[in-house]
Amino acid sequence: MERMPSIFNDVLSPVTPGPSSSNTCGPYRIARLARALLGEPPRRITVRMARRGGYYDTFYSMHSHEAILAALLGQELEIRLHELNEAWHAASLERIFIENKLYQLIEGCKTREAAYEAVDEGLAPFKKLLRREVTLDDVQRLTELKFIRISRFDSERADNEIKAIEAEIERVRYDLDHLTDYAVAYYERIREKYGKGRERRTELRSFDTIEAAKVAVTNAKLYVDRAEGFFGIGKSMKDAEFVCDCSDIDDVIVFTKDGRYIITKVSDKAFFDKNIYYIGVFKRNDERTIYNVLYRDGKNGPILMKRCAIKGITRDKEYDITKGTPRSEILYMTVNPNGEAEVLKVYFKPRPRLKKVIVDLDFSTLAIKGRQSQGNLFSRYGIHKIVMKERGTSTLGSQEIWFDDDVHRLNTEGRGYALGAFKGEDKLLVWTPRTYYITGYDLQQHFPDDTVLVERYRPERVYAVCYFDREQNYYYLKRFPIESSDKTQFFLDEEGTGDFVCRTGRAGAQLEVTYAGAQASRPAERIEVDGFVGVKSHRAKGKRVTTFEVASLHFVEPEEPEEEPADPATGDDRSGDAPAGGPAVATGAAAANEVGAASGIELPEGPAAVPPQTDDVEFTIERPRGDQDDVIDVEQLNLF
Repeated sequence: MERMPSIFNDVLSPVTPGPSSSNTCGPYRIARLARALLGEPPRRITVRMARRGGYYDTFYSMHSHEAILAALLGQELEIRLHELNEAWHAASLERIFIENKLYQLIEGCKTREAAYEAVDEGLAPFKKLLRREVTLDDVQRLTELKFIRISRFDSERADNEIKAIEAEIERVRYDLDHLTDYAVAYYERIREKYGKGRERRTELRSFDTIEAAKVAVTNAKLYVDRAEGFFGIGKSMKDAEFVCDCSDIDDVIVFTKDGRYIITKVSDKAFFDKNIYYIGVFKRNDERTIYNVLYRDGKNGPILMKRCAIKGITRDKEYDITKGTPRSEILYMTVNPNGEAEVLKVYFKPRPRLKKVIVDLDFSTLAIKGRQSQGNLFSRYGIHKIVMKERGTSTLGSQEIWFDDDVHRLNTEGRGYALGAFKGEDKLLVWTPRTYYITGYDLQQHFPDDTVLVERYRPERVYAVCYFDREQNYYYLKRFPIESSDKTQFFLDEEGTGDFVCRTGRAGAQLEVTYAGAQASRPAERIEVDGFVGVKSHRAKGKRVTTFEVASLHFVEPEEPEEEPADPATGDDRSGDAPAGGPAVATGAAAANEVGAASGIELPEGPAAVPPQTDDVEFTIERPRGDQDDVIDVEQLNLF
């Protein structure tokens, strides 16, 4: 019985989820026509549309792509239905030909034409049982059947084959009548049919609200031409000075020698002004990045020093790190991501009555103020040279750090699990299934996708690792300290013959072993880790745990003692520090020196002038006599 045509499946298109029939019927008909012209199943489908056309904006929202797929699938089903009908026709003819012994009609024929005619006449009573007319090709195929096939013909087997073909025909017809459901099921069968050996290698993770700037990949390189004032990430800048890696959505901060700065979005090439002094990636609302600045106010003005944080400002607006006096100049500046404060050795230009030509400047004695503050007075004399004497440590308090395992990033917003409070030279220890390495707690760094654990680095801690050796088919246990190196260390062999099972860093931990196989009736055994194997290098093989078959292994850890609170006398809080942008008051020798320098009076030495608990800059300045720019012979300083 012939299938009745469907107005949707054959004339228009199958009923698709699309809200507009015009966006589904058209692509459906186009796909059917393309398949018919192609003559074979397509290996790849490429759809090109005009940008100004209606399909360009609504192709997916109107489910036009589903209509194309449904058309192609429907065409394939129709081709398959035709093939099944032909197979049923051939099998039915063969059964009629053999069961009714129509092959005997060929014996008296002298020509092929006569044989064909005889077989066709013999099939006449049975043609009403078939689904289409018997053609000459059908008759020829019957006459070419080999005798051995005729002699071994199994009627029951032939009936089963015909029934199987009929069942498949009904299934294909049903799919054609429910083409939308078939298209959905087709997608679901793709994984079962082609998924073996092509399993997903990526990991599906859940995400919270994430700022793009915090997770952006550093896929670009920032360059600068300091003399000409150009900077950017474009190809035209690759011959300039390399600054750092960044992403194409970062902001950059640019300083000139005269103290002007601007924050702008990174671009292929941009111009600010000639004589760029500093350029770097800018983090908005970052309170821990501190700028240490020593600058001259005006052409012959005093030397001022300041520490400040630059947080939220207007993009592409020009600001001054100095007081804004014309012909001001930055003499020294550093950008410290964690509030580090260095010590400088400053050489003054020789002058009459100048008692100290070399003075130490410790930035840790300065309070952190706002970006608009003018700073404290350092000297009214000209500076000959500035040398870094000592790299400083962080003057800020501890920073609470969390690790978000979903995105593998550090944060300070409480996402993930807490790593603790970090300051100064504190480090992180990062574990993967085969390696470990030590790193800082920079929030912008990326971690490997196979990261197992991130924790605080404790150099005194000894770790125990249990692993399975596939070459020997035994479990091994080893203990080792962490090697203090910036390189990635393999605690399992690089060839990959060992499989990581578990690890612990707790002293007094136990390894619980559950047996299987012939030893399944044995009770679980606990092994004292500290006494089982000695402490060796992470490259050591370790000691075999057992020769029995093992069901599971895991460490039983004792409770970790609480860390002692920091000593208030040596804690993080500094009396001379203030939050960035907040009020700050210079105390001790710093305030006294500022007042003395402003008045030109030499300050007396003693406890009243310099409190013993402070560590401020020590120098004496007398009122200059004559032109400040005059330089005398150094040998004359011995006279004073």
